[in-house]
Amino acid sequence: MQEVLKLSLIGCGRISSKHIEAALANKERLQLVACCDPVIDRAQRRAQEYRTGSSGLDVKIYADYREMLKKEKPDICAIATESGYHPRIAIACLEAGSNVICEKPMALSTHDADAMIATARRNNRKLAVCFQNRFNAPVQRARAALEAGRFGKILHGMIQVRWNRDESYYKQAPWRGTWDLDGGTLMNQCTHGIDLLQWMMGEDAVRVQAATRRFLRPIEAEDFGAAIVEFASGAVGIIEGSADVFPQNLNETLSLFGEKGTVIIGGLAVNKIETWRFADSSIIGDAEDKVLDPNAKDPPTVYGFGHTALYADFLDALEHNREPLVNGEAGKKALEIILAIYKSQKTGQPVTLPVEFSTSEMKGVF
Repeated sequence: MQEVLKLSLIGCGRISSKHIEAALANKERLQLVACCDPVIDRAQRRAQEYRTGSSGLDVKIYADYREMLKKEKPDICAIATESGYHPRIAIACLEAGSNVICEKPMALSTHDADAMIATARRNNRKLAVCFQNRFNAPVQRARAALEAGRFGKILHGMIQVRWNRDESYYKQAPWRGTWDLDGGTLMNQCTHGIDLLQWMMGEDAVRVQAATRRFLRPIEAEDFGAAIVEFASGAVGIIEGSADVFPQNLNETLSLFGEKGTVIIGGLAVNKIETWRFADSSIIGDAEDKVLDPNAKDPPTVYGFGHTALYADFLDALEHNREPLVNGEAGKKALEIILAIYKSQKTGQPVTLPVEFSTSEMKGVF
């Protein structure tokens, strides 16, 4: 009989509901034993969600994650706190012997990301970053086509994140949009799309040139960003991200252009195949009418459904002692691109990767 692992949830705000959903969907392999948040009411609400979905299994409540680590000794800690606290908490969990699933972005500096990765390695523990959109069915299909060589040489790609985050969103949680705990639209809303773009381009980013703006929102950081990213292969990526789209979220679209294939995945959150064209379609038998689903619907939120699959992959990684799909090194790549974008904005110059930078170095730029 397969061992059921113990999970603790640290941070019980907006995104934590997706972790409850994922825990329940994987309940044959995983049991939530604790919810931890300085605001006890939040922890209690999430614990009750889990109890309701798991026929009343007990969940302990903690205000202090350090106390929780000592008493519960969880196999896995899911971290869904404010972004700026991720490194400190993740390192404490890893040092205590827990494996870690960390919400995006994993950190707000390359130094802290490296420290998290090193701590996981030193303690022989797994670290995963929540880039759940990699598990979207259309994205998985495009990745399979890429790995099969169907695109030929990748020439260029683009990610567009055209969403709306109004003033009430930032007032609801004052840490949002700050350099100390969050960053701006690129770091918070667009990081998923930036991860997908770099994952699909075949090789690492080597150079970034960018322009960011704070057009409308009452925050420290940017509410709009654009960048050109050059990859080691010579391919070019284009990033466009906004929190200012009127009057509501419009789309998140990933476009991939190769010498022998074109794929566009759109919808609210990269969840619909809009274009699927390959030179070998007649050979593979992957005709457009079998790929495009005219009835595909957007998920109820931009978070989609990928957390459940990300948890399943993480549990498989533990069982078979392999790396999770989005391990610490993989999770750092999007972070590094965003930090290079920030540095490019600050200096007005192109930035060569690898780069060492932190959101804290952006204070006073706008």
